[in-house]
Amino acid sequence: MAIEIKQVHKLSQQLVMTPQLQQAIKLLQLSRMELVDVVREEMMENPILEDGGDTAQEVGKEDAEAREDRSFEGETELAAATPEARETTQEVVGDAGGESQAVSEIDWENYIDSYTNSPQTPSFKSNSEELPSLEATLTKKTSLFDHLVWQLKLSKLSETEEGIGMLIIGNLDVDGFFKEPLADVAAEGQVPLDVAESVLQKIQTFDPIGVAARSLSECLLIQARHLGADDDILVRMITEHLSNLEKKNYQAIARALGEPVEEIYEAAKVIMNLDPRPGREYTTEEPHYITPDVYIHKVGDKFFVVPNDDGLPKLKISSFYRNALSGTSNAKEYIQDKLRSAQWLIRSIQQRQRTIVKVTESIIKFQREFFEKGIGYLKPLILREVADDISMHESTISRVTTNKYVHTPQGIFELKFFFNSGIKLTNDDDQLASEAVKTKIKTLIGAEDPRRPLSDQKLVELLREQTIDIARRTVAKYREQLGILASSKRKQLF
Repeated sequence: MAIEIKQVHKLSQQLVMTPQLQQAIKLLQLSRMELVDVVREEMMENPILEDGGDTAQEVGKEDAEAREDRSFEGETELAAATPEARETTQEVVGDAGGESQAVSEIDWENYIDSYTNSPQTPSFKSNSEELPSLEATLTKKTSLFDHLVWQLKLSKLSETEEGIGMLIIGNLDVDGFFKEPLADVAAEGQVPLDVAESVLQKIQTFDPIGVAARSLSECLLIQARHLGADDDILVRMITEHLSNLEKKNYQAIARALGEPVEEIYEAAKVIMNLDPRPGREYTTEEPHYITPDVYIHKVGDKFFVVPNDDGLPKLKISSFYRNALSGTSNAKEYIQDKLRSAQWLIRSIQQRQRTIVKVTESIIKFQREFFEKGIGYLKPLILREVADDISMHESTISRVTTNKYVHTPQGIFELKFFFNSGIKLTNDDDQLASEAVKTKIKTLIGAEDPRRPLSDQKLVELLREQTIDIARRTVAKYREQLGILASSKRKQLF
């Protein structure tokens, strides 16, 4: 068969996403912090955009300019709006002129003389109730690395040993454990293995005690020796029976060591006071505070959804570049292109806010009992129900509810929180949301006897008494999602 080139006509349909639609979808799935970063980045790249939310006067101008923006659809309308923009600019320039006139009235010669003759401000100020303490002025929290390096510099070590110490400290994880092979560190520092071992043992005596341990048992042993509690029973419990300690199987430890159970209890009390993660005190991770995207307020018998615009730049079109539209053709074309980009961004943000409000209002329809009575009345809900209610696609609802938070009378929740699978009730055909079942499990475990914790099967029976039909493996899954240990590990004998 010969290979040849031919022209063929073909008719087909395909979905083409415009740049405006792509931008709207991108903004819709961003979290609040990511949206703020995108807006600020766009303000740096696009000179047409300005932040008009600083003063009340600018807010009033922003409203007037927003009405003008609606006429900025074509080149002819843009040119027609220029005279009004010029008047606004003249008003601003007039205000600036008044300020410059006031500045010119200052007697600068007397000001300079008084400034020169005034005593210098002391570099040190004594403690006062009005001034913060020195500790409160620190801008950087001390990390584990800095804390250990400071102690390493104070140790009487040779330059070679100090270099090995820096390598060891640099390879510690966030909990303070040394997980790298010591032979690799010795090879990198070009020192014998016994030298690296001695430096490691030196670092293990630094504060916090137990840092640079290679395993949990070594970490606990270092702390026990420091406390002077490293007797034979405790050492053998740490080195040989950590798994039984985790399960609190003290009888098995007593049989293996041939010691009374009371002695095992006393040693276990000492071990429980040791820190299994000595480096966590010096973590440098900063907490991330959640800012809700919308607020839900109850007024009378009605719930109202209010978008949260605090912290978001209030975008407006710069009047300076509007006036520049009457300039050269090249400048006019550049400004029009940037103006269209600015309008797309503003409209996409407005559409994002409207969509979040619509989805939240729809959630209120389905979960009204939750907002009135609490989490125990949360109902099963799927994305399809909300999508059908507001005539949108499920993918849009999924984007809207991801990383978006709402402030409700019951607390702050992610919008995804309201979408749950259902657990069947035994007395009727109704269902209860999985989050409500988790809350009931947490309540039952919180009220249990620590000496006789509830097993998963016992939780199943107690839930069945509350008309909740659930399997044992489902209870175990929910318990793990809540971060609750099994009954054998929750048991407290003393």
